[in-house]
Amino acid sequence: MVNKNRMNRLAAVMAAAALVSVAVPVAAATAAVTPPRIDLKVLVVDDGGSSVEAITAELRDTGVPYTRVQLGSAGRPVINAAFLSEPADSATGRPRAKYQGVVLPNENPFGEGSAEMAALASYETTYGIRQVDAYTWAHPGVGLEYTDNGGFSGQLDGTQAAVTAAGKAGPFAYLGGQVTFEDNSALVPESYGFMGKPRPGYTSYVDAPVGSGRASLVGEYTHDGRSELVVTFGYNQHQQQFRLLARGIVDWLTQGVHLGQSRNYFAVHVDDVFAPDARWNKELNCTPGDYACAGGEGMESTIRMTAADAVYAAQWQTSKDFKLDMLFNGGAGEEWKAENGGVDALTAQLVADRAKYRWMNHTYTHPFLGCVQNTAVTPWTCTKNAQGAIQYMSRAEISAQIRDNNNWAASKGITLDRTELVTGEHSGLKTAPQQPVDNPNLAGALADNGVKWAGSDNSREPAQRAIGSTLTVPRHPMNVYYNTGTNAEMADEYNWIYTSRAHGGSGVCEDNPATSTCLPAPLDVNTGYLNYIVPAEARTALRHVLANDPRPHYVHQSNLAEDRTLYPVLNQVLDTYRGLYAPSAPIVNQSMKDTGVELQRRAAWDKALADGKVTAYRIGKDVTIKAPSGVVAPVTAPNGTKKQMLLGTADFGSAYAGNRSAWTAPELLQSAVTLKLPS
Repeated sequence: MVNKNRMNRLAAVMAAAALVSVAVPVAAATAAVTPPRIDLKVLVVDDGGSSVEAITAELRDTGVPYTRVQLGSAGRPVINAAFLSEPADSATGRPRAKYQGVVLPNENPFGEGSAEMAALASYETTYGIRQVDAYTWAHPGVGLEYTDNGGFSGQLDGTQAAVTAAGKAGPFAYLGGQVTFEDNSALVPESYGFMGKPRPGYTSYVDAPVGSGRASLVGEYTHDGRSELVVTFGYNQHQQQFRLLARGIVDWLTQGVHLGQSRNYFAVHVDDVFAPDARWNKELNCTPGDYACAGGEGMESTIRMTAADAVYAAQWQTSKDFKLDMLFNGGAGEEWKAENGGVDALTAQLVADRAKYRWMNHTYTHPFLGCVQNTAVTPWTCTKNAQGAIQYMSRAEISAQIRDNNNWAASKGITLDRTELVTGEHSGLKTAPQQPVDNPNLAGALADNGVKWAGSDNSREPAQRAIGSTLTVPRHPMNVYYNTGTNAEMADEYNWIYTSRAHGGSGVCEDNPATSTCLPAPLDVNTGYLNYIVPAEARTALRHVLANDPRPHYVHQSNLAEDRTLYPVLNQVLDTYRGLYAPSAPIVNQSMKDTGVELQRRAAWDKALADGKVTAYRIGKDVTIKAPSGVVAPVTAPNGTKKQMLLGTADFGSAYAGNRSAWTAPELLQSAVTLKLPS
C-alpha cells in the first residue's frame, strides 16, 4: 500500500503555480547560439517515498546513471546553479548542464519560495531539461482541475486506465493501450491517487473513466518554458501499473537519448527431459523416492512425459510463437528405455521434433555432483573420510556426465551449445547449509568440457559469479512443482506447504513469517490450482518479465505431462503480456549464453558507473560516450540515429519499443562512441 499522508496537505502549500516566475538568464542566450554540453545523467531528489524509489530502481536496473540527493540528510548538497551547471566546460568550452533530467518527489518538495526550486526552474528553462513529478495531487499548479471538478481521489485498485492518443503518439507508444491497476487482494488497499481534468498547457497521456467522462493520471504540463511529467497516483517499483509506464517515464525524461537499455525477457527451461520425476504422495505428505520421505519405501511412483505430451508441446509452441528450452538427461532416458522393454516413444517423438526446441545439457544421468550425500539422516549431510575431509564427486566423474550427454545428443542429431550447462539440482555448486562451498572438482570439469555458462538457482544465488573460468546464470524457479503431474496433486502439496498446522499443513509458513504467508484456509484440491495458484504464479513471472530481468525461469518435464500443469501459467503470462504491449515490444526469448553475456556486461557497466569512469554527453545532435577499455556501454536513442564508423556512419542499434538500443563500444581506431541523432 502506498503512503498518501503527505498528499493531503493544503492546496496553497502545494500550488506549483506559485513556484517561480523566472526571467531567462543570460546563459540561455549563449546556449541558444552555442549548443551546450548536456551530460547523460539524471538528478534524483529523494524524499524516501516509494514513488521516487520506483523511478530510481528503473534507472539503476536499466543502467541509467543518476545522482541522488536525499532530502532531510544533513550533509546533502545544496541545489543551486553551481551544482547544476557550469558556464564553460573545461573539456569543450561550452556551457555545461550536468543533468539531462530531474526527478522530484512532487512539483516542489522544497517549499514555497525555495531558492533551490528557483534554481531548478531556471536550469530547466535554460537548458531545456525535463522534470518528473513522481507523485503529486490534482490541482491547477500542475495543470489539472481540482478533483471536485470532474475528478476523483481515493483507492484505485482495479482501475482500468488507458493510454490516450497523445500517449500512444508520445512516450507510451510501446503499450497496447490498457494500464490496469493491480487488485491482488480485496482485503488490502494497494493503490491510491488522484484523477483530474486537464487545464490549458496539460496533455494527458494516461487517463481513466470518472462518471460519464475521463480524467488524467499521467500527463505533461508545459508552462513557463518548462515541461513536467505529472503523475498523480502512488506506486512502488513492483506494481504492474508502474512497470508498464516505467520505460516511457525514462524515455520522456531523457527525451529518448540516454545510457542504459531495457528489454522484456522471458525464457523457460524444462529440466529433466527424458528422465522420470518422483511423485508427491498425498497421504505421506512427502515424495517417495526422494531422500526425506519417511515411510515411503515401496510406495515410489514417477511422472514422465509421453509421446502425446511431446506432440502437444510442439503444437503449443507453434500456437503461442514461443520456444521452450529442453534440458535433457540422455542417460536417464536410456535407463528408462532399458527398464521398459527397450521402447521409448517419448524420446523418438522429441528427437523427431528436435529442430523445434532449444536444447541444453543437464548431465547424462542427473546425479548429485557435489559432496557424497549421507541421506540416512534428515536433513542429509556431506560424507567425510577417516581423516574428516569431505568426500566429493571427482573431476573425472563430473566431466564424464557432461561429455557423455553431449555425445548422446550428437548421436541423435540434436544441436546444442556446448558452452551451456545446468547440473541436476544445480549440484556441484555450494548448497547451504550442508555444502557451503562449490565442489572443488567442479571448475576443472567445466573447463575440461568448454563450459562457459552454468545455471544456478536465483532463489539461492541471484548474482552472477565465477566458477573458475565459468560464469553462473541465475534461473528463477517457477512455483509449479517438479513432483506433481496433476492439478490436484499440485494443490495438495501447495496446501501442505502454505497452510498452518491447525489447517493440516506443515506449518512452515508459521515458522518463517518473514518469507512466507499462510493461506487463510486450504485450497480446494479440485479447483485451487487453476483458480488460485496459476494466477499467482503468472503474476510473479510477469513481474520478472516487465522488470528488465533476463534471468530464465525453470520448470520440469513432469509439468508437461499428465494434466500439463505448466501451460495454464505460460498461457496467462504470454496472453497478458501481448494484450498489454504493442508489437514493437515483443518478449525476448533468448539462450542462456546470451543471458550470461547480458549479466556479465551489466556487472561491468555498473562497476564503471560506480567508479566514476564513464563520461557521456550530448552536444546538439552529437552524442559522445567514453568508458573504460573492454566495457561495453548500453545506449538508447531515437529511430534514425547513426553510429560514427571509421569511414562514414551506420544505423545504430536494433529496434525495440519504438526506439533503437544496443550494447556498443568504440569502433576500430576510435577512443569513444559517437552517435549522430536524427534531425
